[in-house]
Amino acid sequence: MNNKRLYALLAIVIILAIFGYEQYLDHKEDADVIENGTIVKTTTNKFFLPKSTTGQIIHHEGYSLSYSEPHEQAEWVAYELKKSHLSNANFKRPYFEIDKAVKTGAAHWRNYKNSGYDRGHLCPAGDRRYSQIAHDETFLTSNISPQNHEFNAGIWNSLEQQVRYWAKKYDGVFVVTGGVLKGKMRTIGDEAISVPNQFYKVLIDMNSGKTKMIAFLIPHEYSNKPLYKFVVYVNEIERLTGIDFFAELDDEIENKLEASSSYKDWSF
Repeated sequence: MNNKRLYALLAIVIILAIFGYEQYLDHKEDADVIENGTIVKTTTNKFFLPKSTTGQIIHHEGYSLSYSEPHEQAEWVAYELKKSHLSNANFKRPYFEIDKAVKTGAAHWRNYKNSGYDRGHLCPAGDRRYSQIAHDETFLTSNISPQNHEFNAGIWNSLEQQVRYWAKKYDGVFVVTGGVLKGKMRTIGDEAISVPNQFYKVLIDMNSGKTKMIAFLIPHEYSNKPLYKFVVYVNEIERLTGIDFFAELDDEIENKLEASSSYKDWSF
């Protein structure tokens, strides 16, 4: 075998070895995602994440969540909505997909079929239009909860739009949202997905010069009341859910902000 043929053969072997190793890394990453229930690549600022009562925190690129297996949905979804995230991009709506990062197995989207409930986004697709990937991952089933259509398209949609207004006005807010997974709830589908009786959003702004919080607790029903009627203490939502919000804040600041239901610093 002459040197030219030997070098060509070695080049082919090296290329195949590199390709094989890359494939191995891809498969290993998928296995790690399923086994450990986590994706480490995320734009979420982990300083703001609440405590998990389930022990199953999952990080996606555009949001993080704590999955509740008994209720087959997230107990909370958390993400930062920056002014730069707001976009008019109109990505094609993808199909819902099962979240492979949920190690206990996320619910199937078919549970919602003919249930009478919308597949209600917790992190809205409209908040993640800054990239195709971030937009599409909001259609993972770990990010949805059963919502009455009049609620989803009504008061809940109004609150989502208000959050976008604040994100633009205050150059970004951090959002934690979910259903209250406590008490007697009806269920849907073969996997018995819980239908929350109330939904909440907790926001913190640390960008506009004065740290402030605001929390909303809204009954899962149609309402034409103004949003400020649903403002509550953060402590109230903590008592209802058992979730400790913004635990990384200085205790004195956290206690003061969470014990206030004032919305005078937030413009409606």
